Formats: sequence, structure tokens, C-alpha cells
Amino acid sequence: MIIRRVILALLVLVLFGFTGIQVTVLWSQQQPEVTAPAKLEPSEELVYMAWQDSLDRQQMALFERLNNRLARNSEDYEASLLKSLLFFQTGRLNDAVKELQKLTKRAPKFKLAHLVLGDLLLARFDQVSSIGSSSLMQEVGAERETEIEQLRREAKARLRGYLALVDGVEVPKALLTLSSQTDYALVVDKSKNRMYVYRNLGPGLPPELVDDFYIVLGKKTGDKYKRGDLKTPNGVYFVTGYLPDEKLPSLYGAGAFPVNYPNEYDRHLAKTGYGIWLHGTDKSFYSRPPLDTEGCVVLTNEEFIRIGQYIRVGRTPVIISEEVEWVSGKDWLDLNIEIQATLERWRQSWEETDLESYLQLYSQDFWAKGHSNKSWKRYKKQVFAGKKFQKIDLIDLTLLAYPKVADGRQLLVANFLQKYRSNNYNGDMRKRLYMVKEAGQWKVLYEGRQ
Repeated sequence: MIIRRVILALLVLVLFGFTGIQVTVLWSQQQPEVTAPAKLEPSEELVYMAWQDSLDRQQMALFERLNNRLARNSEDYEASLLKSLLFFQTGRLNDAVKELQKLTKRAPKFKLAHLVLGDLLLARFDQVSSIGSSSLMQEVGAERETEIEQLRREAKARLRGYLALVDGVEVPKALLTLSSQTDYALVVDKSKNRMYVYRNLGPGLPPELVDDFYIVLGKKTGDKYKRGDLKTPNGVYFVTGYLPDEKLPSLYGAGAFPVNYPNEYDRHLAKTGYGIWLHGTDKSFYSRPPLDTEGCVVLTNEEFIRIGQYIRVGRTPVIISEEVEWVSGKDWLDLNIEIQATLERWRQSWEETDLESYLQLYSQDFWAKGHSNKSWKRYKKQVFAGKKFQKIDLIDLTLLAYPKVADGRQLLVANFLQKYRSNNYNGDMRKRLYMVKEAGQWKVLYEGRQ
């Protein structure tokens, strides 16, 4: 017994430096182990096929997604980690260990991978019902319980976020219409510590999920309201620039993409603060715990570099919400039609100088730079009086549903290029509207330049 404990202790010390990890989300009772060599013999191939047949629907969907991710990017470290956990859950301990051994060589700073590998190696000597559950691990890890707990949280966040899409939700409500000039959009689900990347497939077609990442958020949960509250804001934002790593402190890792917090709606609500960025991780680490920033959204450096291919400064939207609201393809299409019909009534009544119909499409709570609803009506009445004709086109349209707001009203953001021609003025303007649903009718809440 003493010799056995010494061997285990030495193994722990070498592999993961006095730390341990508990990953309870995927851990289940182990099945008889089946070894899968890199090149399978015919009999082993049958066993491997039988193993695949034994997977339940969720496990098989996860297995296929992970293989697809690795086929697209062999350096997808998170996919390798999750694949090893799936192997362990379904009894393929040797395969899980091999996957993690390869991963830790490629990503030596990935602490979570090292810790999970250590526990799986311990499973060869001792029964491990969940990571970190053995008495030896508890003894060894006591001095660094804070670090262990942070890694537990990271493991749970990665698993929770990744498993959320396995059952096949359809479309994020936020992404209603993307302009032909907007190839991708980023959707952040704070409850899952996950960022989803969607590709624009064109008019009338729901966007397609092409990538997703574990992300780190503000140390405090909830919506951001004031400077220094350590919270990540909820809202519809746009990437406004790019800062390379050589121009930043090491904290920001491989670089940063600032977003336009506070936006027009944030300022209207008197929210304060600034400097909300998407950025990388200090290069001395691979990743960070789920809640560990002052409000920014943080990725690993490898994944920050990867999202660069999806981002176009000034165009790419970043929708951040407590929890993503998902809708069916039919509901997504119906909502698009409803909103675009309202925008067309707004455009047409304006073009036809139908002042009454035009002003009915403005909320009583409307505001713009220098205007309330009352002053806006006076201003537009004067403008309309001088028009003999107007020609108005709205092109390059993007429609984004806003995350749930405190007063419960439905809100959305419309971005477009407004091409305006009249008897006494011609001009093009990139415009932004905030629209709110009141008594079953969409109305303009804010109007201004982008």
C-alpha cells in the first residue's frame, strides 16, 4: 500500500505540479476499455464501429462536431480536450490519454489539459469517479485549492458552453438581417462563456454557425452600468478598430479589437465606462478562468488570431447578452418580414411627404441628437413644408435584435446607407435606428448617424 501511494504521489508531482481538477459534467460510470491503435486491424475496426454504435444521440453528435472541428483546424486545442473527455466518458481510457498526451505537447501552457491528463493516468491505478475525487489528489492539491477551483470552473464552462449546441438549436434571434457587406457576426452568450461566429448566407437565409469559442468575462456578473463595476455589458456593438500586440501591454496578449461601448442606447441610459475590447491572453498563460476580466471579452491568443479572419473593422457586429435567445427558422423569417415592412412604411411615408403617417412611426420616448419627440415633430413639419419631391432608398441593411432590456420591451438596431434626393438637398448618410415594439407596433426610438 505504501509503495503504491508513493508511485501515485510521484506521478502527480511530475504531471501536474500539486494541482487537481474536477470535471463532473461529462464524467459517468466507465465502460470496459477498448484500445484504438492509430491503424486498426480488421477485428479492432469492428470493435471501434461497435463502440460508435453504442454512443447515444448526444454523444454521437458531439463526436462528429469535434471531428469536424479538428478536420478544419488540427490545432483546435479545445476540441482535442473535449474529445478526450468524450473518450473517457465512454470507456476508452487509453484513447483519452493518447489524445491528451498529444495535446499537452502541442499546448504546454494549457494547464487544464495537463491536469485532466494527470487524473486519467491516475485512473489506471485507482478508481476515479470524477476528476479530483481521490483522497491522494485532495491531499496533494490542498495547498493550491484556489487554482484548482479556477480550473474546475474553466472545465465546467467549456463543457457547458459546448454542449449547449449539441441538441441543435436553430437561429440566434439577434441576427435578423446581415448586409451583403457584413460577412460574419459574433454572438456572445455570457451564461455559457461562449462566443459563436455566424456566416452571412445572403438575403432570406438564416446565418450559419461556423465557429465557437470559450471566452472569459468580467469578474462580476450582470449588465454593465458604471465605470469600474467589473461587468461585461449587454448590447449590440460593432468592432471599431484593431490594436496589434506590439502596441499593447502583455496583459492583452496577441492583440485587441475595441467595440463601441457605450453605444447610443447605453449613453441614453447614463451608463459609464469605456475600453470594452475583445482581446487575447497574457502570453505567460494559455487561458484564464471564466470570470476574470474588468469587463472585456477575452480569448486564448490562438483563438484571438483565429477570429481575425471573421472581423472587418467598422462592419462586424458583436452582440453580447446574458443568454442567447434562439428562434426557429420560421419565427426568424416572420420577424424579419414584420420589421422590414415597418421600415418600408417609414421610408414610403417619408418619401411621399405623408407627415401624419411618418410621425406615427416614432415612439413617444424618441430621442435624437438635440431632439425629443416633441421637438422632432416641429422640425420635421418645417422640413416637409419645403419639399416638392423626395426620393429615398435604404440599402446595405443590417437588422440586429437587442438583448433583453430592463423594462422588458423588444428592441432592435437597424443600420443602413440612406440615399436621399429632393428638390433642395441631395446626400447619402450611413444611418442607425433603434426601434422598439410598443402595443404590437414597431416604432423608431432613436435616429442618428452611424
